[in-house]
Amino acid sequence: MKIVMIGTGYVGLVSGVCFSDFGHEVICVDKDPRKIEMLEAGQVPIYEPGLDQLMAKNVAAGRLSFTGDLAAAVDGAEAIFIAVGTPTRRGDGHADLSYVMAAAEEIAHAMTDYAVVVTKSTVPVGTNRQVKQVIKKARPDLEFDVASNPEFLREGAAIDDFMRPDRVVVGVTSERAQEVMGEIYRPLFLREFPIQYTDLETAEMIKYAANAFLATKITFVNEIARLCEKTGADVKQVARGMGLDGRIGNKFLHAGPGYGGSCFPKDTKALARIGQDYSCPMEIVETVIKVNEDIKRRMIDKIEDLCDGSVNGKTIAVFGVTFKPNTDDMRDAPSLTIVPALVGAGAKVKVVDPQGRTEGEHLLPGVHWVQDPYKAAAKADCIVILTEWNEFRGLDLKKLAKKMASPRMADLRNIYHPKDAKKAGFEAYTGVGR
Repeated sequence: MKIVMIGTGYVGLVSGVCFSDFGHEVICVDKDPRKIEMLEAGQVPIYEPGLDQLMAKNVAAGRLSFTGDLAAAVDGAEAIFIAVGTPTRRGDGHADLSYVMAAAEEIAHAMTDYAVVVTKSTVPVGTNRQVKQVIKKARPDLEFDVASNPEFLREGAAIDDFMRPDRVVVGVTSERAQEVMGEIYRPLFLREFPIQYTDLETAEMIKYAANAFLATKITFVNEIARLCEKTGADVKQVARGMGLDGRIGNKFLHAGPGYGGSCFPKDTKALARIGQDYSCPMEIVETVIKVNEDIKRRMIDKIEDLCDGSVNGKTIAVFGVTFKPNTDDMRDAPSLTIVPALVGAGAKVKVVDPQGRTEGEHLLPGVHWVQDPYKAAAKADCIVILTEWNEFRGLDLKKLAKKMASPRMADLRNIYHPKDAKKAGFEAYTGVGR
């Protein structure tokens, strides 16, 4: 099948590359000439493990190409995916749909034959029907269908998630559209991965409900962690005991400095706003948003307490600033709250992150970037572990402690055991919920 993917951001590029690996002919479209130049030169503008090799393989096979010419790409396509950004709109928490609607307008003027216009972007309930109205208004004569196909990709594991998904959700309004979508995902169906067909509104809601629930699990265990600190319980053991219950499961029960990234902050805010619009307040989600912000600020207090009440004049080594490991994504990362607060309080901050510098340099002014964690620890008063990159999981704690002016550790991902840190020479250690 011929597929067009509009938008070469995280979702669009990963989806386009993976569809081409299914055997489809895929054309990825982007308005940014710089991005198209990079992609045509074989360079991937985002960091996602394995994506560069998979992209090169399918370009070489002639199944994957890139262009800035939407009209030429759309000609003869059987499915046109919209995978543009839907950032939080300033001031009201709504998802900004301007890019989605602009893409729909352009698609309408470019289409020549029947195709299914598929929204891959995360959009509020009712958006796909708006897309249909925009296209119909621009081209009343056009024969087409719309479909909702939300993505469920974890950054850092996106290719595996696409190729071996828990489920594929497809919202459609006609049998013809369902047949097209079924053919697109046929390789997964043959491997017996579940495909759930719904109406448009249900598909849109599934995406928000899933992300809000996962954000709630993270926030819940972070609240339990705070209570553990007060009572003397160990949140890692509490989470394990909870997770062994099949009704709960062990995923997203890791205490830390709060959730961040491209999805959870944006989608929880959007869902809360949708609830307000329909006079149906999402009170749990609204509380999750508030508590998550409180958790980030509580991490700053932890670091200050570890430094005898003040970081002014202290040297702090921060290990990891991306919102999670195996990505270069800094969107709404806890580091964007914590690191500027440390700098603002007078600390000298040294940062180590395997992939975070490209985005982090302009997002975290006033910090010093170091490649090696041991060099970052030299003469530091405190180490703060913010992101659980594999590079930070097996550090020589004795070597770190000897290099530091004052060996203290704020392990905000609970990578190390407090006894091991103290045995290695750290005079003070604090984790989350222990």
